[in-house]
Amino acid sequence: MFFGSFNPIHIGHLIIADTVQDQTELEEVWFVVSPQNPHKSNSTLLHEFDRLKMVELATADHFKFRVTDVEFNMPRPSYTIDTLTYLTEKHPGKEFYLILGGDNLTHFHKWKNSQEILNQYGIYVYPRPGKSKKIDHEHIHYVEAPLLDISATFIRKTIRRGGSVRYLLHPHVLDYIRDKKFFL
Repeated sequence: MFFGSFNPIHIGHLIIADTVQDQTELEEVWFVVSPQNPHKSNSTLLHEFDRLKMVELATADHFKFRVTDVEFNMPRPSYTIDTLTYLTEKHPGKEFYLILGGDNLTHFHKWKNSQEILNQYGIYVYPRPGKSKKIDHEHIHYVEAPLLDISATFIRKTIRRGGSVRYLLHPHVLDYIRDKKFFL
């Protein structure tokens, strides 16, 4: 489970998902588009259906990627443990793991029911440049992945100033953003 606002989804997200799927026993990576992250402001978020559409466009050509809007019909803000619990009940034959950037481990203990997430689901952690923290736990697995420092914030700012984000976004996502005139 790769949770995110994906505002917008970018090449960094796709590289991480592909790398984690390739280096682990994960059969699929599910992108969970979060309509409202409890730790982020909603002031710059595009509508959830536009963000969902961009994730669908970016992942359509990868047969091991799935996209879900499961959190769209859940109470807000979205809490990872609630989504994982719901999906486990809905798909009893599947095992779910959380894909998380190393920078998020710093604050992971503040997440709702973080210990339950660790004990019941486990986490695959990818490194973040200069921001990663290591925690020893039997259910935390570290994945060797490229150190990418691409942020949606940078992409939005670059679009606003009229700069190029050609190699930072999937071409279909870039076309969608241009067609809708997002982030201007």
